[in-house]
Amino acid sequence: MMENKELEEIRHMLREQGYITEPSIVMSVFLAKALKKPLLIEGPAGVGKTEIAKVMSRALDTDLIRLQCYEGLDATHAIYEWNYQQQLLHLKLEEQSDKSLEEREQNIFSERFLLKRPLLQAITHHRAPVLLIDEIDRADEEFESFLLEILSDWQVSIPEIGTIKATHIPQVIVTSNRVRELSEALRRRCLYLYVSYPEFEKELQIVRGKVPGIDQKLGEQICRFMQEVRQMRLEKIPGVAETLDWAMALSALHIDHLDKEIVESTLGIVLKDWQDIRQASLSLTELLEKVGAISKFENL
Repeated sequence: MMENKELEEIRHMLREQGYITEPSIVMSVFLAKALKKPLLIEGPAGVGKTEIAKVMSRALDTDLIRLQCYEGLDATHAIYEWNYQQQLLHLKLEEQSDKSLEEREQNIFSERFLLKRPLLQAITHHRAPVLLIDEIDRADEEFESFLLEILSDWQVSIPEIGTIKATHIPQVIVTSNRVRELSEALRRRCLYLYVSYPEFEKELQIVRGKVPGIDQKLGEQICRFMQEVRQMRLEKIPGVAETLDWAMALSALHIDHLDKEIVESTLGIVLKDWQDIRQASLSLTELLEKVGAISKFENL
């Protein structure tokens, strides 16, 4: 079937870029690409949501334009703003010209003095880019309304110039860590994908792919340890990013297996909260027993 062939192309495209995928991700990327709709990806921090956009841009051989969201983000920083310094300099230089005030104003409010921020960059790009709107849940609710005109009509309204329509429709990836609930209007506009922490086998594949020189036994122990740590009641549950950082660090130290001393000295790579580190340290012997790093008899 044509659909199966196209799905396989997407799967192959992602694998070529080193992304260990699964059917739900392949299908979501395929549908977003085929329907030219934004893909909203939700899930815990560090599970690879942003990586999907990066992989897509490399696989499609196009540019990645990223808008990092934060509290207080507004249209000025996301869509456009005027280069006031250049405008003032231009007016100063034209003080002695015979142009009318209306002509001068028309000149300074032209694209020459327009600073394009990520959203405007994306819709005026010379070819369809991948637009990553990262951590939209960190932005204020009011900011979502700025997105709707762009995601619905692919255009931006600038009072001094008029409406700028997209030359090419970008492939949009929107990510959220669920810090707050997103509006229904935004959700309706997007396809949806939830990405959770990977199972042991998938995480091990990721580690072997990203840290090719890692000892086989060490790789397995690291991934089992991470699976166990995520079952604990922590303030900040570690994601795949922490797994990879830890794997690369231990591999660089030429470690071939986990032991209590090395885990204690490198736990700050995995956990980023002092209470979490304390809790894990108190349970370290039990954790290492579960992953097969030490036997119960070693502590008798």
